[in-house]
Amino acid sequence: MLVDVLIIVFLMAVAIFLLIAEIFLLPGITIAGVAGALFALGGIIYAYSSAGTTVGNITLASSIVVFGGVFLWLLRSNSFNRVSLKTDIESTVLSPRDTPLKEGDKGITLSRLAPIGKARFNDVTVEAKSVSEFIDENTPVSIISIGGYNVLVDKIEQF
Repeated sequence: MLVDVLIIVFLMAVAIFLLIAEIFLLPGITIAGVAGALFALGGIIYAYSSAGTTVGNITLASSIVVFGGVFLWLLRSNSFNRVSLKTDIESTVLSPRDTPLKEGDKGITLSRLAPIGKARFNDVTVEAKSVSEFIDENTPVSIISIGGYNVLVDKIEQF
């Protein structure tokens, strides 16, 4: 009987360890999660078949309580703060409305506008959007309008 209890405790401990590792450390459904579920199922089936219904019920109830307790303890503790990302992004995106650009300014494309790309006007690089067609790199363009985070441009026809 003592050997049966030790086998049940071992199976359930491994199951709880693998399931907690699956939840907190390993992304997605991995071998640890499947193995944890199989160990838990095996431990409960072994408890019911070898030690009887009472021990099986105690094993089932205690494994649920222990798993829930360990899960809640890990959620509330600061044990995962060492591995969690704590970086804050404090940079901002410069809006074309915040630049000295105005309609009619002339510039040049830095990348192909298909239909969005980079363009430079008065030493200011912005994201530009073509109003009509694809515009190749190093093509002179003129600002049609400024709105949102895009500058609408059109190709300047050269003679």
